[in-house]
Parts: sequence; C-alpha cells; structure tokens
Amino acid sequence: MVDADDTRPILIVPYMWIGDFVRGHTVVRVLKERWPNRPVDLLVNRQVAPVVDYMPGVRKGILWDLPRKRLALARQWELAAKLRAENYGTALVMPRTWKSALAPALAGISERIGFVGEVRFGLLNQWRWGEKKLPRMIDKKCALALPEGTPLPPEWPVPQLRVTADEIARWRAANGLGNGPAVALAPGSVGSSKRWSYYAEAARLLVERGLDVWVIGGPGEKSLAQEIVAAAGPKARDLTTNDLRNGVIGMAAAGVAVSNDSGLMHIAAALDTPTIGIFGPTAPQLWGPLNPLAATIQTKTFVPCQPCHRPVCTQNNHACMRDLPAIDVADITAQVLADFQARIALS
Repeated sequence: MVDADDTRPILIVPYMWIGDFVRGHTVVRVLKERWPNRPVDLLVNRQVAPVVDYMPGVRKGILWDLPRKRLALARQWELAAKLRAENYGTALVMPRTWKSALAPALAGISERIGFVGEVRFGLLNQWRWGEKKLPRMIDKKCALALPEGTPLPPEWPVPQLRVTADEIARWRAANGLGNGPAVALAPGSVGSSKRWSYYAEAARLLVERGLDVWVIGGPGEKSLAQEIVAAAGPKARDLTTNDLRNGVIGMAAAGVAVSNDSGLMHIAAALDTPTIGIFGPTAPQLWGPLNPLAATIQTKTFVPCQPCHRPVCTQNNHACMRDLPAIDVADITAQVLADFQARIALS
C-alpha cells in the first residue's frame, strides 16, 4: 500500500553493530516503497555514522552517542530535544531495550512502533507481538515497517551502498594504490571464533599470482594487518584505520573481497563487490548478507559442534576454521576475480 501524500519524517532507531546496521538499509527501502515522500533518518553513533552517506534513500543520520551501561538521563533529554526539532511523525525502534525507546517518547513522536520487550509501557504506543516467531533478524526489522498483521514477503529488497567513481579514484590516489585490481581482506570480526587463521598465507599466495592485497579493518586489526603484510610483501598494504568510511570506500574499490562473518562482509556485499564469506561457527543462511555472495567457504570436514554461534571456541581446537586451507581460499578468490574482470570486459 503506497501513500504518496504523507510527508512526515520517519526516524529509525537501529541496531548499531555494523552488519546489522547495513542490513537495516532494507528497512529504509521498504519504507520508501510504502511512503515515497517521507524523509527517512537514522539514529547513529560515531562508528556507523559514515555508512549513512552511502545509503540511498536516507536523508541524514542523527549522531548521538549514548553510554551503553547507564541511563544518562540528561543525555536522553538532549537527544529528545534534537528529535523534537525534526518533527518526526513515526519512530521505528528496532532494539527491544527500554533505553532505546526513551528519547523518542520524551520527544513526543506521535507514532512509536516496536516489539514487546523490556518494560517499555508508555514509551511505545504501537506494540508488535510475535517477534520470536520470526526466523531472521531482517524479518523482525522489516515487520515494523509494514502495517500490523501484513504477511511477510518471501524476499526483501537487499541493502544497497553506493560510492561514486570519483570518490574511489581520490581514495586510491591518496593511498598511492594505482589502478590495478586488488583483493581486499577483512580478517577481523566480533568474537575470535569467527576469525579465519590463515589470512597471512592466503595473502602471500595471492601476491605470488601478481595481485595487490589490501587489508581492511579497524584499529583492532592493526597487528594482524602488519602480520599479513610482513608475510605477503610489498604488494600487500595495511589500510586499517579508525574510520569506517575508509572501509566502505576500500571495499568499493576492490575487485573482490574476502571476509569473515563480520560487518565488512555486509558492507562489501551491499556495494556489489564480489564477496567471499568465510564461515565457521555461524550459519551463513542466518547471518550472511541478504545480498548474494560470490562464494561461501566452509570446512568440508565434519565438525559436530558447528554451528555453535559462540564468540569463543569452547572445544579449544577451532576446527571449523582451522580446516580451511589457505590454498583453497586463494584459488577461489583468484577465480572469482577473474570471472568478475571477464564480465566487466564484456559489459
């Protein structure tokens, strides 16, 4: 049901983990299909704020870093004043915590929609039930963007991120990267169990094939990036920074991306960069991007505890990630890149 007459702005209070934040662009697309003339804004923290600049259909991000483990009531009032000034007609509150619903309620946003969660009576005025019956995170999110009781479609529009060719060219020039095809490696993740062990060896094998290798990530991946570059040689570059914008542009500039189950995997896939996802303790059908992956790599050996969805391996052998040889990943990566370049040449 499309309503082109409604022009009231909409605020989305999203999950702030990078992968979930990118996946949330599907909600924006669903809202714009329903209300093409309602501006859509996202509440953001400093980490995810740069991503908004590359999301079609988002008017702006409302930057506000609230502490995780305390109420900070004064900060909530300040945020509420900021939201009130935007005259939002609707707020979609994705997290189930009462803190996430507090500022929209204090701002007096007339329509505040969310699932029944922590004690939020009075903070939300449109309750939704049945969240636990929805199989995927994306179903839970997008259900809030539809009228209550609407049957969910079998497929949702996929997230989209767009970086201009000019911005990519400036980024390459600023980093002295030239114009050749490159493989972007994203060796980080939240939780050590999701990190594949052999990125350094795979980087060396890819460089031996004449490919440039970029290591993309945040400050937490700095030491790992240095290890990868030391193993692979001068055609490998450490491009880790504390600015996620660098990660977005780097993934857009790469010919192919290789990533653990992480936020950068979702970013690369949403950019339409051919993306290879390495999965161990998590199930790709549940936690992979909505966007199609160029390849999904999992161990071929039987690991009885897989998937465990645990942040740290409790078996002390990390078999689901250990039994993925570097040569296999390098071969698949080289083939995906060759296929991509062939398609570009024909287009």
